[in-house]
Amino acid sequence: MKNDVNGVALGVCLFLFLVVTVMGFMAARWRRAQDALHLDEWGLGGRSFGTWITWFLLGGDLYTAYTFVAVPAAIYSAGAAGFFAVPYTIVAYPLVFLFLPRLWSVSHRHGYVTPSDFVRGRYGSKTLSVAVAITGIVATMPYIALQLVGIQAVLNVMGIGGTGNWFVKDLPLFIAFGVLAAYTYSSGLRAPALIAFVKDALIYIVIAVAVIYIPYKLGGFDDIFHHAKDAYAVKNPVTGKPKGSLVTAPKAQWTYATLAMGSAMALFMYPHSVTGVLASKSRNTIRRNTTILPLYSLMLGLLAMLGFMALADGVGKGVKGYNAQLAIPQLFENVFPSWFAGVAFAAIAIGALVPAAIMSIASANLFTRNIYKDLFRPDATPAEETRVSKLVSLVVKIGALVFVLAMDKTVAINFQLLGGIWILQTFPAIVGGLFTRWFHRWALLAGWAAGMAYGTWKAYDQASPAQHHFGGNADTIPGIGEKGYIGLTAFALNVGVVIVLTLVLNLLKVPAGADETAPADYLAEAEETPQAKPDEPGVAPGLPEPSPAG
Repeated sequence: MKNDVNGVALGVCLFLFLVVTVMGFMAARWRRAQDALHLDEWGLGGRSFGTWITWFLLGGDLYTAYTFVAVPAAIYSAGAAGFFAVPYTIVAYPLVFLFLPRLWSVSHRHGYVTPSDFVRGRYGSKTLSVAVAITGIVATMPYIALQLVGIQAVLNVMGIGGTGNWFVKDLPLFIAFGVLAAYTYSSGLRAPALIAFVKDALIYIVIAVAVIYIPYKLGGFDDIFHHAKDAYAVKNPVTGKPKGSLVTAPKAQWTYATLAMGSAMALFMYPHSVTGVLASKSRNTIRRNTTILPLYSLMLGLLAMLGFMALADGVGKGVKGYNAQLAIPQLFENVFPSWFAGVAFAAIAIGALVPAAIMSIASANLFTRNIYKDLFRPDATPAEETRVSKLVSLVVKIGALVFVLAMDKTVAINFQLLGGIWILQTFPAIVGGLFTRWFHRWALLAGWAAGMAYGTWKAYDQASPAQHHFGGNADTIPGIGEKGYIGLTAFALNVGVVIVLTLVLNLLKVPAGADETAPADYLAEAEETPQAKPDEPGVAPGLPEPSPAG
């Protein structure tokens, strides 16, 4: 950890940070809302974003500061296994092309703000809706915390935030948190939507320069891969095994494939992903975005290569217990001129603010619509809902700040991995409900509980050289004998329980709940979607026929 401050890099980073701060507050005037005290406006940006704004918003939402730091850090630590993030983003978009337009249409037809709103309307079950809402909030909290971890990594490498008493050490993080909280409270989703333009532009510039300039400085890709291979061959003194490999080992291929598939299925189950989708102005906007968002996967593949470059540069070499999360910021510090290192650090820091803002808004909307209103204040007005969401968004950020300051960073990472296992268990209720009403609401609740319990138990059972519990996200797949992603195994158990119990409950003729949606709702276009107000009854119940979106 450094004690001297890189003044030039810090100055450039602060300048760009101030630029986006001003943009965050100006966003309240951008596409000014007719009624600012309405969740459609504060929480969804007026449901008015077109193709390019949505593309930048979703890119800023899904490709976070933690992605910038953690994906190449995984390559740095373990080698090829860390590349699972690249195929999973490629697989995700064809999957979501099938169901996101349907979710957009039914949500616009009925005024749904959250995925839990849809679950409640589809199955007539507040209990299932609350379960999905709580899962979304709990899974998102450590995700927000990890954005702050990304900012901390940058601050430490620049030489600030790592020394002194606890208040002085973390003062820059408090300031960043305060700025984030203020402009999110003031401008809602419009703030991260506007800032996402700057964030994505900076990241693309940094990656483009890095994949050309850094190999030039380090002697070319041949030398980079040679040094990386030598670094991976060094045995871990604790396990006695090589630290990694350039190619995924045969025994790790099931883990690699199931982790990629499970992560692809979970990606758009996160509430912040759904928020970005529902903010779009049309069904076609969603379809166009699923075709152009893979451009970010290309960027991610290039970003992952930085892990090899950090090894070739000797980052952390000989340092016992080196924090891999610092590897990429340290690489930038070592290789780039100070002014451009400042640009790269700003890209990471701003890359934390955009998703953290969207995540806090999405979590606040879940609490307000599906816990506060459904359980305690059914007569809450749109203005009251918006005020509560604003306050809860602050509470969520404070919780994330406490989380990252009070706990070891490894714990935060483990909870985020656990969050991925949890959020995948909402897939049957949300995606299944978009295509069929056959699943029984109580079967879905039981399946969710079984998947949550199994996934948590198995994740808790994983040990690593650094810790006794939550040390990984892979375990032996029952019946197959190979190690695979716990989240996908839990999902398979979830679906099995849902199918069996649905058959039993339907045979027993247990009431399945009222469905307020109709088949046409799932294919409605923008001009056909007069939004139902939250306190108005839904349209006549019906069953959409299973068919692909569009």
